[in-house]
Amino acid sequence: MHARFALARQQGVTEELIAALPQYETSELFTPREKVAIRFADILAGDHRLASPALFDDLREHFTEPEILELGWRIVTFVGYGRLIHVLGLEIGQTCPLHPAETAQEQETQASSTQ
Repeated sequence: MHARFALARQQGVTEELIAALPQYETSELFTPREKVAIRFADILAGDHRLASPALFDDLREHFTEPEILELGWRIVTFVGYGRLIHVLGLEIGQTCPLHPAETAQEQETQASSTQ
């Protein structure tokens, strides 16, 4: 898990903030703006069908429409990245075990050598 937070640590996120994330809603370490952004991320990472009009009303109290869209794109990019890493069985920072696609010429060469 330490690799997940490496960039955050480089940007000044403390161990105390990381430890407080599971209780972000009641923590005094996060601003109301940060809390609603974390809630948005939590919903998009879990059951996205829980994204309600009330959530967007709360987001609009702290973010403009373009900021909400940008935040959403960033969240789903990282959620998707994390899910891909998981299904490939990788740890962050490992080399992907998948091989690049073979060219048509390589495929023909292999096919003719097996005949």
